[in-house]
Amino acid sequence: MGERNKTLVTEFLLSGLVNSPSLNCVLFLLFLFIYWLTLLGNITMITLICNSSTLQNPMYYFLGHLSFTDACYSSIITPKFLINMLSDRKVITFNGCAAQLFFFCLFVGTECFLVTVMAYDRYVAICNPLLYVIIMRRVLQVKLVGVAYLGGVITSMIHTGCTFQSTFCNSNEVNHFFCDIPPLLKLSCTDTFMSELFTFLLSTILGTLSLLVILISYIKIISAILTMQSSDGRRKVFSTCSSHLLVVFLFFGTAIFVYARPISRYSIQKDKVISLFYTIIIPMLNPIIYSLRNTQVKSALLKMVSKK
Repeated sequence: MGERNKTLVTEFLLSGLVNSPSLNCVLFLLFLFIYWLTLLGNITMITLICNSSTLQNPMYYFLGHLSFTDACYSSIITPKFLINMLSDRKVITFNGCAAQLFFFCLFVGTECFLVTVMAYDRYVAICNPLLYVIIMRRVLQVKLVGVAYLGGVITSMIHTGCTFQSTFCNSNEVNHFFCDIPPLLKLSCTDTFMSELFTFLLSTILGTLSLLVILISYIKIISAILTMQSSDGRRKVFSTCSSHLLVVFLFFGTAIFVYARPISRYSIQKDKVISLFYTIIIPMLNPIIYSLRNTQVKSALLKMVSKK
């Protein structure tokens, strides 16, 4: 009888970021501007890489895909977030919530693998410069990017499957501004231990393996930089690598803090703020970081602007 009295959830209500209507209007304008910068920056980066002859090497090939994933996963979260900020009833359908979580995990997982691939690319370019063109052939580039997207799909299927295998009943109020794993699992009226365990283990293993590859690559890169005779060469290499390390720190630091810990230690307000960084702010910062610290990108941009 108790089971029959439960009402299965067909839609979710998102609590949003803040409850103040006046503050929501200000934040709406701010995040609309950030989203516009995100699309402008990442689409510009993709256009430059596709059309500039000076940016036709493996590093920029991977960077183009990084910009694509940034634009995609920001677009999965931000438009709905902006609409809800101006709505009295912040609703999302059950299927819409599942789709949002699936594609968000897909592109975030892909970005995790892409950042790792980019670290390996920098290692080969700096530590084996004479063999770089031979090792990083176009076929290998395509395979590495393909593996990154495949890894994103697999991790997304696991995360989404583990989250939505739970039964949601009675309460449908998600205390977040998008459909994320921890707040959804908190609404489950069934035992979520295995789902929480899979989420924790998968996030921890992927994060640890990716960071291990990045760490080993950059230990070897730093060793190679220290042996360089030319100070100008050291400066150029350090400028390129520091951009990548900054992206790694921002992306992995915020994502690991949210996902690589038990759901029981989830803090609603604190994690909402941190989620803003890897869902909305970091996709805007990535093209800025790479373009401002890269003379080839800046020269290609100036050339494109002068032609227009």
